[in-house]
Amino acid sequence: MEALFEVVVFLAIATLGAALARRLGLLAPILLVVLGLVLSYVPGFPEVRLDPELVLVGILPPLLYIAALDTSVPAFRLNLRPILLLAVGLVVFTAFAVGLVVHLLLPGVPFAVCVALGAVVAPPDAIAATAVARRIGLPRRVVTILEGESLLNDATALVLLRIAGMATVGAAVGLAEVTKEIVTATVGGLLIGALGAVVFSFLHKRIADPLLDNALSLIIPFVVAFAAEEIHASAVVAVVVTGLALGHKLPRLMSAASRLQVGAFWRLVRFLLEGLVFLLVGLQLPEVLRDIDRPLGFVAGITAAVLVTVFLTRFLWVFPATYLVRLMPGVRRRDPAPPVRFPVVIAWAGMRGVVTLAAALALPLTLAGGEPYPRGLFIWLAFAVIVVSLVGQGATLPMVARWLKLPPDDPVQDALSAAGVQQRASRAARERLDALAGSAPPAVVDRLRDLVDHRTNLAWEQLGGAARETPSQAYGRLRQEMIDAEREVFRAARDAGRIPEEVLVRAYRDLDLEESLLRREVVE
Repeated sequence: MEALFEVVVFLAIATLGAALARRLGLLAPILLVVLGLVLSYVPGFPEVRLDPELVLVGILPPLLYIAALDTSVPAFRLNLRPILLLAVGLVVFTAFAVGLVVHLLLPGVPFAVCVALGAVVAPPDAIAATAVARRIGLPRRVVTILEGESLLNDATALVLLRIAGMATVGAAVGLAEVTKEIVTATVGGLLIGALGAVVFSFLHKRIADPLLDNALSLIIPFVVAFAAEEIHASAVVAVVVTGLALGHKLPRLMSAASRLQVGAFWRLVRFLLEGLVFLLVGLQLPEVLRDIDRPLGFVAGITAAVLVTVFLTRFLWVFPATYLVRLMPGVRRRDPAPPVRFPVVIAWAGMRGVVTLAAALALPLTLAGGEPYPRGLFIWLAFAVIVVSLVGQGATLPMVARWLKLPPDDPVQDALSAAGVQQRASRAARERLDALAGSAPPAVVDRLRDLVDHRTNLAWEQLGGAARETPSQAYGRLRQEMIDAEREVFRAARDAGRIPEEVLVRAYRDLDLEESLLRREVVE
């Protein structure tokens, strides 16, 4: 009962913190981490010890899955080169750079253990990157690269951590062992992910009940992750591959009712989990500080060295990865070099998150033969990288983006493209209607034609200014008042006992669906 009460309290605080962040115009991950830091020292507040298995197997898979579902596969494929350079190359470069710096400052600690710490702090967080990039309106290609990097970099870091961990416990690690680990993790993850996509596509196609579709969607990331772990493959790669494949085919796999329900469900899950994990990161501070047994000056010095290394390695990698690769004629012709401000903002967006802390907590207690090492210090270094990158880089990223004057995606071009496609879609709808309208009442056919014309006009109206009310806006405003009047009549009839509750629920459901469509049209 007490554990359940604590979970409810944490969820309530995360929800209120996110609401406060929206009210103040702040980024929710940053506010929640700071809130967790403050609450961790409130007398009587529940102490939390984060279980790394819970994060890596219980929280990470669903968050990666919903992020992959929402990722555009064509855009991901188009930007695969920069994504892999960041998700694989940068993680390895950062891990060895941090490992070298820590080994120089702690020469008594084996280099493999220091590289393990580097692998822990190397991958930027999937949740933070997505939340911050979308919130501040970065250009679409920058968002795609950051999201793609954050989907795959955990896999690189965890494989590297596993290889370094083998060395820390005294196992022989040669080229054969390293190759075996990499192949097992990547190829195994790809195969499990592809198999998951095939199996769950088959099931989704044959499920007509939205509730069953929703339940299946919930268990998919866990089934795929557990299957990958069973054969020692990368659960991250497997979940991402399944999510990308299913997300790309979703319009053909589910009914409209299922897509609406699954989309709403996953938005809620993502909102709660994201808020919870950032709050939990902040709450770990007392536990992290408890195991540090080094002088304060030394801790401050090595912390500063690791922070600087993590920050600089990203800049040192991003610029050559952006421009040197374009020295090859084929690449330069297909993908011209972007302005300098694009790699600057990508380099600045290196926020770390809960996976870094979970990986740090999963470090072995001792080395081979029971030899101790400064594990508490390593966990503190990982925690410091998370907090400083989130609060420092995350809070300043909007300012950096404004200072760089990144060109936003052209809304007029987006609206023009949408209107052109909508006109072709409306033409196809009218042709289908004309082919099937022979036996239908003329009034029904006319109403359907008016509906198609309304959707076409709405798309073209997005190109106009907001100086005066458009016909579609007037329609939405008046129809909203009519819906409110209808609701009031149904409610009064229910209260007077003229209709049962079930009738009211059905009427409200239909009116709610129509109102949600009206609101979507107003937002667009």
